[in-house]
Amino acid sequence: MRSINWLERILWSVVIILAIIGIAAVVHRVLDLSHVIPPLAHPTFGAFDAAFRQYPVLTLSHVIPGLLFMVLGPLQFVPQIRARSINVHRWGGRVFVASGMIIGLSALTMNAFGMAIGGLNEAAATTFFALVFLGALGKAVVHIRRREIKLHREWMIRAFAIGLAVATIRPMVGLFFAATSLSPHEFFGIAFWLGFTAHLIAAEIWINYTRRQTGHVTVIAEVK
Repeated sequence: MRSINWLERILWSVVIILAIIGIAAVVHRVLDLSHVIPPLAHPTFGAFDAAFRQYPVLTLSHVIPGLLFMVLGPLQFVPQIRARSINVHRWGGRVFVASGMIIGLSALTMNAFGMAIGGLNEAAATTFFALVFLGALGKAVVHIRRREIKLHREWMIRAFAIGLAVATIRPMVGLFFAATSLSPHEFFGIAFWLGFTAHLIAAEIWINYTRRQTGHVTVIAEVK
């Protein structure tokens, strides 16, 4: 049990940091679209922001649910909240799923409007993982309606991991800027593929690890 507690502390630290990055990105985008902060003078970052300014309503329909997703996501996995107030957990989960659905659908719409900085490669990555993300949310809903709690938890982990990947992609983009001579059009797609894939792999590793831990505890209980 010591190892899993140690791993959980590390995992929670990473999740909180990524959630803060995601929240900060939403706040920046809203302030930029509201003209509260001046446009960036940097030619690359300024062009990146300008792409979102062309479609402010679509952008807001994507990032505002993203804020709810980043705030509610970690709370859905806090066992104390489920134990003390199952209704808070349920209503939080409903808002979380609804926000996720809007995020996924708006991401697909943004691709249709050609908003991908990385062109076809980025559009392919966001389309693929948006569909996986929406599918994971759908599976989570199906399983909870059937009262299949363990399966519901696993699909919620997959969905949250994919959604949280957006926060990991941002520092990845920074690394590409700093360490390579590639243009944003060339490396944005690569960063998206790497970020989403890494998160999905991490989710599967955690699901399988905790699944084995749960099974081990169950076997011990039955023997006793």
